[in-house]
Amino acid sequence: MEGQHWLLLEANPEVINQFLKQLGLHPNWQCVDVYGMDPELLSMVPKPVCAVLLLFPITEKYEVFRTEEEEKIKSQGQNITSSVYFMRQTISSACGTTGLIHAIANNKDKMYFESGSTLKKFLEESASLSPEEQAIYLENYDSIRVTHETSDHEGQTEAQNIDEKVDLHFITLVHVDGHLYELDGRKLFPINHGETSDKTLLEDATEVFKKFMKRDPDERRFNAIALSAA
Repeated sequence: MEGQHWLLLEANPEVINQFLKQLGLHPNWQCVDVYGMDPELLSMVPKPVCAVLLLFPITEKYEVFRTEEEEKIKSQGQNITSSVYFMRQTISSACGTTGLIHAIANNKDKMYFESGSTLKKFLEESASLSPEEQAIYLENYDSIRVTHETSDHEGQTEAQNIDEKVDLHFITLVHVDGHLYELDGRKLFPINHGETSDKTLLEDATEVFKKFMKRDPDERRFNAIALSAA
């Protein structure tokens, strides 16, 4: 099923929470908007936070940075714990679903799943696969694809054309074994952004997000969503 293209998941916590519910995730964790980067606005986000999803534009400046970052890590290396669940993204515009899988998979011990949960089944069946194999597995996982398509039609924004080129992209930041990891299915590997903790995850993820914004100061299409305890 090469060349699959999904509609971009709307950056709307209500839509995302409904999507996760349909996949069998118990709503003890809920996605909420992060309204800004300053301490006062961050303090409004319910705690604890177990993952942060970032939506940003893929620009020429970002692509240059991504290439340089990849070459630097290939040359210098980085420490990545084997506990990180990381999958590649081979389906166009499936970054929202990939990002949510990264968020849930790396916090599975905190989550409750309903009986017969599609998401729990996918995580269990894909746990031993390589990042590339996990991507292919998602391509053929019809129950997640159908749920994704249903969610796309429930959003508040104008319906997308599936052939329309989308230059927005979701990534996920999570805390695993004391470190902050950026998980982006377009990249070859996770990115280790240094030390973090469950308590400081939101603030540390915000510092990473500020770097994304600084690289493209003329852009305004940035959004952050936290997965918080309900």
